[in-house]
Amino acid sequence: MRITLERSNLLKSLNHVHRVVERRNTIPILSNVLLKAEGAELDMKATDLDLEITEGTPAMVEQAGATTVPAHLLYEIVRKLPDGSEVLLATNPDGSTMTVASGRSKFSLQCLPQSDFPDLTAGTFTHSFKIKASDFKMLIDRTQFAISTEETRYYLNGIFLHTIEAGGALKLRAVATDGHRLARADVDAPSGSEGMPGIIIPRKTVGELQKLIDNPDLVISAEISDSKIRLTIGSIVLTSKLIDGTFPDYQRVIPQANDKEMRVDCQTFARAVDRVSTISSERGRAVKLALADGQLMLTVNNPDSGSATEEVAVGYESDAMEIGFNAKYLLDITAQLSGDDAIFLLADAGSPTLIRDTAGADALYVLMPMRV
Repeated sequence: MRITLERSNLLKSLNHVHRVVERRNTIPILSNVLLKAEGAELDMKATDLDLEITEGTPAMVEQAGATTVPAHLLYEIVRKLPDGSEVLLATNPDGSTMTVASGRSKFSLQCLPQSDFPDLTAGTFTHSFKIKASDFKMLIDRTQFAISTEETRYYLNGIFLHTIEAGGALKLRAVATDGHRLARADVDAPSGSEGMPGIIIPRKTVGELQKLIDNPDLVISAEISDSKIRLTIGSIVLTSKLIDGTFPDYQRVIPQANDKEMRVDCQTFARAVDRVSTISSERGRAVKLALADGQLMLTVNNPDSGSATEEVAVGYESDAMEIGFNAKYLLDITAQLSGDDAIFLLADAGSPTLIRDTAGADALYVLMPMRV
């Protein structure tokens, strides 16, 4: 293999694929990126056996071929080469090493044969559809913060994506919960998604998608089966295994009868929560919300360091009540709201609270209270 390509193109593609590769691997080939040159393109592929990303980039191919080299090492080398330079990649005759040359710099990397590189065989996909990148990114961004990190409840370690009838229309819905908070977002279901299986996209895949979807104007092609998802985002193809588990019936925890409504300016509320929570300890992140006619009093007590209070004007006309929440969870949710105001629908101090965005009904959040 012998090819020349622009450093910027090589770096951009390597940046997308090398992140999949785990820093520590018991299987040496999984530390490598597969490079395949043919036609006028260099294709790169990296995998951790659960997630695979491939991307093609333009290259001048003098001699076609394929090899694998350490992914993070190649990325670091290319990252440190000067802007605007051209990079030559060439394997030696027996394929055991690859030269990376640019200007006066020259590196020699150990290769492993391409035949050892695993292929995440996709099988057949039962459903395929196209979706605007902006819609897909919204579904992920509005829900990913609520993904559970508790490994024992592995079926909560991802985003549940499914279609559902809502308000007389078919919606594509994303849901994530960790048992303390729940996030739900909807977009109109794209053509072809009807009857697709409900799938759980793993946390690592979600994190990669957030970084890969950087152009909201693109259209993403999605292919789905019971066990895998494949997404084509421009020149990038991401294939991922899905979490093999059953997502719980989240509809049961969304309260329907919360009749006490508090309307508050989102920015003012978030800043006030952030200020009073400065005094809270890492263990006890509770902030108490005391509601009376048109006023909200935020209080944090920390026996080790003191207390903090702040008053915020709110729209509230129901009976006075007190309820406690985890300050971090409140801030996570308010960060997702795009409208000026947040609407809190409350029942009592021991029941889950519903939080809505005034900017639209496409997302809602449920937050469990804390004892304060």
